[in-house]
Amino acid sequence: MTAKPGDGAPSPAPRPAPGPVPRPVPRPRSWWEIRWRQFRNAPRPVVRAVVTSLVTAVALGIPYLVYDVALSRGMTLPGGDLRVLAGAVFVLVVVLVGAVVTWLIVPLPRGSGSVTTRTAWSAALGFLAAIPVAYLVLVVVIQILVPLLR
Repeated sequence: MTAKPGDGAPSPAPRPAPGPVPRPVPRPRSWWEIRWRQFRNAPRPVVRAVVTSLVTAVALGIPYLVYDVALSRGMTLPGGDLRVLAGAVFVLVVVLVGAVVTWLIVPLPRGSGSVTTRTAWSAALGFLAAIPVAYLVLVVVIQILVPLLR
């Protein structure tokens, strides 16, 4: 014979209702860990814009380096010493190429797979990525490489 509820037999203990499982508290990360994670997981359009500008700046930085070293070693070139103009042209070309190429290779994610949408925002991303890259490459060329090669 089996015990039925109400016969005075002990009933099994009721199960507690399932509640939310407590999540472990993440450990606090240092400033360096946060920045390293952001660097490793950068958005693809930003990476493309920076790489485009960096490749352009390095490609134009080499002729500027050769020109600067030639002038510093006493070579006389037609037009004289035009390093300031060459630096300004360097920055202008890097910014323009960075903006145009980024506009070409960074479409907006909207639309179907066959239609790419490009707006001025892609060009603005390339422009804003190219400015610091151009000046950083110029600083490396002028302040580090030129003194090493003199």
